[in-house]
Amino acid sequence: MWGAPFCAAASSHFHQHLRFFPPSTYPEQTRLQAYVVNILTPLVCAWCLVDETLLDDFMLTHPIFLASDRFQQVLLQQFGVEGKAGEGWPSWDGAERKQAVLSVAFRYLDTYRELLQEEGERSNSFPKELYLCAVQQLSQFPELVEDVLKLQRWTEILQCPSSEEDKEIRKKQVRPLFRHFRRIDACLQPREAFRGSDEIFCRVYTPDHSYVTIRSRLSCRVGEILALVREKLQYSEDQPTQPGNLLLVAVTSAGEKAAFRPSDEAVFTTLGVNTHLFACEPSELESLLPLPEEIHWSPGDSKLHDMSAEEVATQLVVFDWELFSCVHEVEFVCYVFHGEQARWRPLNLELVLQRCSEVQHWVATEILQCQSLPKRVQLLRKFIKIAALCKQQQDLLSFLAVVLGLDNPAVSRLRLTWEGLPGKFRKQFQQFESIADPSRNHKSYRDLMGSLRPPLIPFTPLLLKDLTFLHESCKSFHGELVNFEKMHKVAEMVRSIRRYRSSQLALDAEPSPSHLQTKAYVRQLQVIDNQNLLFEMSCKLEPKDM
Repeated sequence: MWGAPFCAAASSHFHQHLRFFPPSTYPEQTRLQAYVVNILTPLVCAWCLVDETLLDDFMLTHPIFLASDRFQQVLLQQFGVEGKAGEGWPSWDGAERKQAVLSVAFRYLDTYRELLQEEGERSNSFPKELYLCAVQQLSQFPELVEDVLKLQRWTEILQCPSSEEDKEIRKKQVRPLFRHFRRIDACLQPREAFRGSDEIFCRVYTPDHSYVTIRSRLSCRVGEILALVREKLQYSEDQPTQPGNLLLVAVTSAGEKAAFRPSDEAVFTTLGVNTHLFACEPSELESLLPLPEEIHWSPGDSKLHDMSAEEVATQLVVFDWELFSCVHEVEFVCYVFHGEQARWRPLNLELVLQRCSEVQHWVATEILQCQSLPKRVQLLRKFIKIAALCKQQQDLLSFLAVVLGLDNPAVSRLRLTWEGLPGKFRKQFQQFESIADPSRNHKSYRDLMGSLRPPLIPFTPLLLKDLTFLHESCKSFHGELVNFEKMHKVAEMVRSIRRYRSSQLALDAEPSPSHLQTKAYVRQLQVIDNQNLLFEMSCKLEPKDM
């Protein structure tokens, strides 16, 4: 039932009333002031003393209905004014009200810390202003002294790198993505969370498959990328070209093309496994072709034959944990609810999704490149063992990615290969397939998840599917009201991610002399993601009439 906007309520009645409240999208600013400023914020401040879960719900989901900039303004306004009867405040004295506002502000800063640090001065101005306001009121409210010191610490935390030396190090550092320049030294380093200001190297191809290498911020706009490309191609004063004469196009290994708009941002992490960027004139768009190495393949023995399943599985788990740990929990909300319009782009989440796809295609690629039937059977056994070990170590991302890779139609049709598999392995794989079975809303997978304790790595695509289903099946707004019951469900899903990472992953395996080689291999998988090409390879190994 869609309820009326709630107003001031006693603490014992909060659960009863917290179903709907007005969003910040009113066309009339007076109504925005009356509802958001005078009702919403006092109640949110009261929540911190009433129900930790409700406050957490608000912190995790407020970007859906209340922009962070606006929320910061509201907190500043509420700190500076005295609450009045009938405007949502409980009957607290002035110091209690201000401390309640500061409690919410601290919770906001703590929840969004890493994302706010990325924004530099834009975000640091909020704790600075709040700090200055609090300092001015210390003589009247000496109880705020601890909070003032805490605010001062927050202004320091949200500064850009603390020293000039740190700034220079960060400026010189160029972060590697999965498929950029395959540098061994770079891939062996532990992964850190990507930020929009991080710089990367990237190749941008031209229609004749020559390329230029650009150095770019991860979050930069397509227009900026094209400007860098033009500079490299010497589209300058000697050859004047209108800015709109070049397009940036993503070309997949299957030849599918998607042209970006000049205003699009952070396109690098959205690319598929073997998708490349091309710069071309509009008239050349239809003539763009995938790179030759994406179309042709060479049969050969896999390096995997010389590696133990235990070591490969361990390296898969370690890398997955690094990637999963880099994802800020709010990225899940941004990915589903805001997409390209999100204030904070889900860069690290997009890389986890890319990794999942990469592992699936790696399994199919390794098997289909192997010409020897006995060796293919050995690879099947090894992949099933790797899947079992990933499951045992609670990495369900790589576990299901390997299982889905073995279920690829180009692999599952290899009758002679599967017939050579010992019965024990076939039975084990059937059990794994049942976990991947989507019937009854992925019941087998959900039962498995319910039996595990942190730390664990979930199958991220399914988590996003659940969040998307919740978003599309349940309205966020009804007229002028926010559906806070839905926000609670969204926050519960996000909290599940927090629980999965509530303890650190610890692997007991002793590194072997070759573990660095295995680590580099796992972090630089060579894959074919063109399904037509994979099926062609499959038919050459075992023709349809065999």
